[in-house]
Amino acid sequence: MPRPNRFTNVLRIGPVQVGTHHDGRGRTKHTAACTAPGCNFSADYDNRSAAELAARTHRCNP
Repeated sequence: MPRPNRFTNVLRIGPVQVGTHHDGRGRTKHTAACTAPGCNFSADYDNRSAAELAARTHRCNP
């Protein structure tokens, strides 16, 4: 049974949280996810700067 993702180095930029985790193949991934109700934005990135840029430029209309 696979282990759940364990996010480290979590940063909050407005309603978006950016966290680092390891995928099923052991690669490091960075996720940006909006926590606003009704907004379903989330994306995985290969580098931290891309995830933080997505978090800074994200606009949602919940």
